[in-house]
Amino acid sequence: MTSNTRVVVIGAGLAGVRLARRLSELGVSAVLVGEEEHTPYNRVLLAEVLAGRYAPEVIALPVPERLTRGRVVRIDRALRQVRLADSTVIAYDTLVLATGSNPVLPPLRGLFSPGRHELPEGVHAFRTMDDCLGLSDAVRRDTRAVVIGGGLLGVSAARALAERGAQVVLAQQGERLMERQLDPSASKLVLRHLTDLGVEVHTESRVRGVRCVEGAVRSVEMADGYTLGADLVVLACGVRPRAGLAQDAGLAVHKGVIVDDELRTSDPHIRAIGDCAQHDGQVYGLAAPALEQADVLAELLAGPPSAGSSTGPAGGAAGYGGTRALTRLTLATGGSAATGGSAASGGPLDLAAFGEHTPLPGDDVVQLTDATRGTYRKVVVRDDRLVGGVLVGELGTVGALARAWEGAEPLPADGAPLLHLLTNDGGS
Repeated sequence: MTSNTRVVVIGAGLAGVRLARRLSELGVSAVLVGEEEHTPYNRVLLAEVLAGRYAPEVIALPVPERLTRGRVVRIDRALRQVRLADSTVIAYDTLVLATGSNPVLPPLRGLFSPGRHELPEGVHAFRTMDDCLGLSDAVRRDTRAVVIGGGLLGVSAARALAERGAQVVLAQQGERLMERQLDPSASKLVLRHLTDLGVEVHTESRVRGVRCVEGAVRSVEMADGYTLGADLVVLACGVRPRAGLAQDAGLAVHKGVIVDDELRTSDPHIRAIGDCAQHDGQVYGLAAPALEQADVLAELLAGPPSAGSSTGPAGGAAGYGGTRALTRLTLATGGSAATGGSAASGGPLDLAAFGEHTPLPGDDVVQLTDATRGTYRKVVVRDDRLVGGVLVGELGTVGALARAWEGAEPLPADGAPLLHLLTNDGGS
């Protein structure tokens, strides 16, 4: 690709900003179109802003040189143009969709009144900086907050609100917290951690509706008829790929925008990365795959490296082969003096999950639990290879275990190195 080829990237989140920065480093100019008014930011750290540990500017991303603010409303594939809501038209040679994902809004009774498509006062999604700042402005000490959803996002939001002094109830429809990432033993430790923070957790608990008075939420109605008083309701029910633009443009869309190993959509002039992309049947919805896809695509768009230049990430110009993603979360404790949060008992709870942590018949499982220290470590070995694990507590060993998993090399037969990794609290 020549340096004067016009690359347009829609979406100024982690994936879009990373791609624009890497292209610039490789000598390819790109126009980045971002819908939000805020400076591009690291969405992964929004819970830290809500908790009061970070100011919004702390999680800002480097602003690309060519950033256009606006909402893309149409892709004209025939003319290779995108049209913005303010009627601005931007031409492209290569278009990259990094549109991310939208929060799932559950079909709750009373959530939307007839003819109204805005959430009631006091009801918030938790996906954007505006969502975060709105919640931060609304929460006060002893605010009654109900978090709907016990996945990674719901747990993070509940912890952050509790640190701000709110009275938090978390309602999870599934049997346990973070059931997509953690096994039952690890979920119990997360439950204990939230309970120690004062969060009231209800699992196997379905929310039926919200009750509003004069447009503001007042309570949450459970399926069993129980009612929870609420000044704030946080919807943390997952996300779905933001693929409407692609679908309207006639691109192949299933769960997300379908891409091949070169991250091309069904139109060879349009690529897709990040939360909106579906590769090999998988929509990741995590930061690590989005960043890896951005790095790989930058190498692909820049073309073969010149002699003496450094190579790109795993996969490089050969294409994207999928990401072996590790989920990591720190549930920190302790109130922020800046926000008046109360001090929480205990220390932070670190957790990580990678690969397959549910063993198959014939797999070997190594599991270490220390109830006093609140740590739990479990790894699954299949055919002498580490295939997954769950770690809760002190995570000095997570880096070494993750490298052993990513390398997929056979483990020594005596198992000593693996036991050393599990019991080592050294640096990651």
